[in-house]
Amino acid sequence: MHVHLIDGTYELYRNFFGAPPATAPDGREVGAVRGLLASLVSLLGKPDVTHLGIAFDTVIESFRNELFAGYKTGDGIEPELWAQFPLAERAARALGVVTWSMVEFEADDALATMAVRAAADARVERVFVGTPDKDLAQVVRGDRIVQFDRKNHAVLDEAAIRAKFGVGPASIPDLLALVGDDADGIPGLPKWGMKSAATVRAHYGTVDAIPDDPAAWAVPVRGAASLCEVLRTHRAEARLYRTLATLRTDVPLAEDVGALRWRGPTPELSPFLAEIGYERLLERIPAPRA
Repeated sequence: MHVHLIDGTYELYRNFFGAPPATAPDGREVGAVRGLLASLVSLLGKPDVTHLGIAFDTVIESFRNELFAGYKTGDGIEPELWAQFPLAERAARALGVVTWSMVEFEADDALATMAVRAAADARVERVFVGTPDKDLAQVVRGDRIVQFDRKNHAVLDEAAIRAKFGVGPASIPDLLALVGDDADGIPGLPKWGMKSAATVRAHYGTVDAIPDDPAAWAVPVRGAASLCEVLRTHRAEARLYRTLATLRTDVPLAEDVGALRWRGPTPELSPFLAEIGYERLLERIPAPRA
């Protein structure tokens, strides 16, 4: 079997900014939720999609905000988008998709946890993690756990991750510790760019193993003395940023792989679609596969 794991928060954002706006009978904006539902129905119509889970950030803040005050928050989210977060979770559950609502952990942590759990199951041939988020590149394993960028129809296995970032999946947290990640509020270290970080990280393995003396560096990097001084001064911050960028794979999800089998929509789907004025979607929902 194949397991498909979807980043619901990313999909909601993608549809909010990419799908046409739409108004429910009661006047609420529901275009992103409609787009999300249509996307999930399209995915369920593909022949290899039988086991599916989706994770949402029910709140944007997580345990990482307790570690670093600058970590991402819900501040600045457009009200019309924020109002659709609870609707999106209801939509996925009504469609019959296993849905994880994250509060203490993030949606990415739930996806990483289930990806590792599914890959350890002998019944699973391949795990598709449906997001282009570079954080989740760290859970890619050979061609068994892959990233699936649904927007660009691209599948990234471990070789593709190395080609894209210059390091393997296990090195992604250290890479982000150096260069930062604006989407998550991780600032990274001054002067460190993707090329220099990937070159040094690929050779030394971890931030901790990079020598304090640039003369000891075994790889040629432009501006090594300056980069080394920055790292020497901010190594503690780099370790913290690595912790922030490292996804948890121990989230206490109740489901095993078998529970992810899609068995069709729930009785709540029809009234939910009426609530958001999207009844026509019912005719497009495929039958569950045996």
